[in-house]
Amino acid sequence: MKELVIISGKGGTGKTSLTAALCHLAKDVVCADCDVDAADLHLLLQPQIQQAQDFYSGNEAQIRPQDCRHCDLCAQYCAFEAVVRPSTDQPNYRIDPLACEGCGVCVHFCPAQAIDFPERLCGQWFQSSTAYGPLIHARLGIGAENSGKLVSLVRRQARALATERGSAYLLIDGPPGIGCPVIASISGADAVLIITEPTLSGRHDFLRVAELCRHFRLPALLCINKWDINPQQSQLLQQEAERLNVPLLGRLPYDPQLTQAQLQGRPVTCLEPSAASAAIGKLWRNLRLKLDTHNPQTGVPA
Repeated sequence: MKELVIISGKGGTGKTSLTAALCHLAKDVVCADCDVDAADLHLLLQPQIQQAQDFYSGNEAQIRPQDCRHCDLCAQYCAFEAVVRPSTDQPNYRIDPLACEGCGVCVHFCPAQAIDFPERLCGQWFQSSTAYGPLIHARLGIGAENSGKLVSLVRRQARALATERGSAYLLIDGPPGIGCPVIASISGADAVLIITEPTLSGRHDFLRVAELCRHFRLPALLCINKWDINPQQSQLLQQEAERLNVPLLGRLPYDPQLTQAQLQGRPVTCLEPSAASAAIGKLWRNLRLKLDTHNPQTGVPA
């Protein structure tokens, strides 16, 4: 099994649309949406949920009113102002769940031991079926923390499923940026495909993400989306990629068909042949060549 993670320096570069199209072309594949803070791969793959599991992360303080002595120590020690003092409308101390960081200081200093500290329910993860293969994805609760834990869980479940099925490929829609969720999604992957746009900010984002891949010794590949809206910036991006030894595997033209595919909730490669779908098909052939010749001894494509 070969594991490919598609990432970008920021949101909105076409990462999910490309991932969905590759899932359609790959055939023997398991898909995973590790962009759990803003998961939207399901909008294009139309999954049918087969299994749902709760996701717990961290803890949340909860005051028991019947045991509280109103000593006010919890409010005094809370650095996040998560303890709501009594008022005319609410006579008891309580915890604001959106402000509570789960540090446990109030639990430690409460003389009456009137504060519970259960695990926090942050969302759910799902195993679903699609027309293109299984999909592992998740949904975070409102204001819930992520910090890479749910990303690691989704990826772990996707790997286990791909291994169990003997799938040839595991394709992962990774989070944007260079933070903890991104690191959790790319660590140990066979290759990382960076998709960016031909703009000054897009070039800057590419350099940041490429440096992240270099730091973790991961083979990085480049795809330029909408390259034809600014050929000069596309050329500069290609030069930067060559300087960093990041192969340019594909250039996708601007194509209104991509918007039509999004409106229909389908991968663009499922629609009538277009410039974008043809370019993605060529990109996938290049990707397969790179993945199938990956050298596990050196950790880079051959």
